[in-house]
Amino acid sequence: MRTRVSWISVCLCAGVLAAAPAEAQYSPKSASSNRATGETYHVEIGGAFWNPTPDIVIASEGLGQAGDPIDFVKTLGIEQTTFRQLKIVLRPGTKHKFRFEYTPIHYEAAGTVKVSFVFNGQRYSVGVPVATDLKWNAYRFGYEWDFVYKDRGFAGVVLDVKYTDVNATLTAAAVGTAQFTEAQAPIPAIGFIGRGYVAPNISITGEFSFFKLPDQALENEDYSAKYYDLDIYGTVNFNNYVGAQIGYRKFDVGYTVDDDSASFVLKGLYFGAVARF
Repeated sequence: MRTRVSWISVCLCAGVLAAAPAEAQYSPKSASSNRATGETYHVEIGGAFWNPTPDIVIASEGLGQAGDPIDFVKTLGIEQTTFRQLKIVLRPGTKHKFRFEYTPIHYEAAGTVKVSFVFNGQRYSVGVPVATDLKWNAYRFGYEWDFVYKDRGFAGVVLDVKYTDVNATLTAAAVGTAQFTEAQAPIPAIGFIGRGYVAPNISITGEFSFFKLPDQALENEDYSAKYYDLDIYGTVNFNNYVGAQIGYRKFDVGYTVDDDSASFVLKGLYFGAVARF
């Protein structure tokens, strides 16, 4: 395993302290009686099946030799796959939410090389059979403050730490096994969320969070990073405790560390359900 890259922002804690003023007291009975269905919870657990279209390009340096940018779809043959997502929301106050999300992403493929390339210091020539194994565990830890909250909708700001753990391995009998640097890169992000109810039990939610670190933003380091996350979904709440969802999500993650680089774009529909307590 090659060098592990890890850095994290301290902005999240400061943002939480600044964005969480004491919440005004209210009467639980009168407030809850007018809220839309599904908005009177303290814990929300959601699960979804996501079927995104992948666009993944990785370049890995090794043995002093620069790697070629490899398209894992066109060159190595990975295909569209369905993944599971887990979301947990803790809501201690009406306008305050602590959020966790986990998406395990795993691609496997096998085929012959159609274009010669260098990966992690090893050359793969045309016609060589290659097995590909790509794992990407995407975590998200965040805090949401809804600065506007009404009975039929809200608008808020989101402070996130998005943590990506990537491992790509190519195996060929004629060449051996080459492994991309396992990159553990916590990325801070800020975003916005809004929700409106088109019916007392049907809502539409839109959320966008982002982060971008320009090239050479860190002294003496060739490093850049970006993260864009768009999520739009509708929810039908059967009652205050159970609902069904359909949505569209797009991840766009990329970074460069010295001579290594990676770009991951996943986008597509998902279907899920939520339970609230």
